[in-house]
Amino acid sequence: MSSTVINPARRIRGEIVPPGDKSLSHRAAMIAALADGTSQVTNFSPCEDCQRTLQCLRALGIAVGQWQTEKGSLVEIAGRGLYGFRPPEGVLDAGNSGSTIRMLSGILAGQPFAATITGDASLRRRPMDRIVHPLRLMGATITACEDRFAPLTIRGGELRPISYHLPIPSAQVKSAILLAGLYAPGVTIVSEPVASRNHTEIMLKEFGADVTTDEGKTSVVGRSGLIPQSYEISGDPSAAAFFIAAAAALRGSELVVRRMLVNPTRTGFFDALKELGVTLDLVRESIVHGERVADVIVRSERESLRQRSEPYLVAGRRIPILIDEIPILAVLATQTRHGVIIRDAHELRAKESDRIRTIVTNLRRMGAHVSEQDDGMIIPGDQKLRGAEIDPAGDHRIAMAFAIAGLLAEGETVIRDSECVAVSFPGFFSVLDHVVER
Repeated sequence: MSSTVINPARRIRGEIVPPGDKSLSHRAAMIAALADGTSQVTNFSPCEDCQRTLQCLRALGIAVGQWQTEKGSLVEIAGRGLYGFRPPEGVLDAGNSGSTIRMLSGILAGQPFAATITGDASLRRRPMDRIVHPLRLMGATITACEDRFAPLTIRGGELRPISYHLPIPSAQVKSAILLAGLYAPGVTIVSEPVASRNHTEIMLKEFGADVTTDEGKTSVVGRSGLIPQSYEISGDPSAAAFFIAAAAALRGSELVVRRMLVNPTRTGFFDALKELGVTLDLVRESIVHGERVADVIVRSERESLRQRSEPYLVAGRRIPILIDEIPILAVLATQTRHGVIIRDAHELRAKESDRIRTIVTNLRRMGAHVSEQDDGMIIPGDQKLRGAEIDPAGDHRIAMAFAIAGLLAEGETVIRDSECVAVSFPGFFSVLDHVVER
């Protein structure tokens, strides 16, 4: 188990090109596998989670090639259509990837064979009943540990369309149902209480599916073929968020992020930064495969993060669109004038770690005052952080968030188990070294 030492920084300067978006990469691989013919996906995410998706597809009989190019990883996927998958010879292993196990389960629900899919110890603790229930309603036979946890054994077959309201907003669950809906005759409808990421809907349209979205409801018409595509993955905003946060917190910083995905369901964290007083501009905006893409410029001025005259509240509908960025937002909260209050984020307790508990524990190790709540936390502002030994509990986003905290702290910070960042961003520490000035 390796550790990485982080020393205080003076400012952030330069530009970065974030890795291909993790969410888009998962979906592009799965949807391309469902198409009738070969698709090429450029700038595919190098992270371990997305490699797990490719490994599972190979185990299901899909030919997948992968090469490194000047534009990042190129993945070629020989799609076999909706019904071209083959029974796997062994158990499918999703590793640490909730996206892999949940979304691929939707595809497995439509197959005329049984398959078992599982993951690492962390993934086996995450709730899967939220996909098990709707897929059973569609006609799949699924067994799960305690009827709630992986491993999942899915016997697919003839599915029926359903109209399903998500009790908890979740792009992964929504995607699983929509992918299963491709196998059901008629129209499958998913509605959600709060808008979650809409990448699956957009991408299915790009590949030729009959998908409509209206007033919180998404519909897909089943049993229509998908058309292979040449698809370019834009930069991951969740990966870029750590560097943007560092630039926002360190006075005199200026950072340019090239070709970043700016889908409105992914920019809640950046909206929060602007409301806290950070200068953040989008330039060279364009539409790539139905998704908004832009260069992002962030500058830290004298009162960045400190312009609000009261605590900043993040709750309700805002939570799903910045759920992945809450760890780094919690770190930045200590640098604001009046702090941040996070509510309605109980979903954080079911991530790669109990992120509420892990954030609170590590902020306290760095000398911060923070109040843990059942569904969030209260973090006062105007706090000085001191270097500490950080235990990310194997959680990649915790490790990266507290690496940024180490840049802001007095003294040396040690991130234990730092290799866990490879789950989403293998080159994180190298990129950080490139833009930090001390």
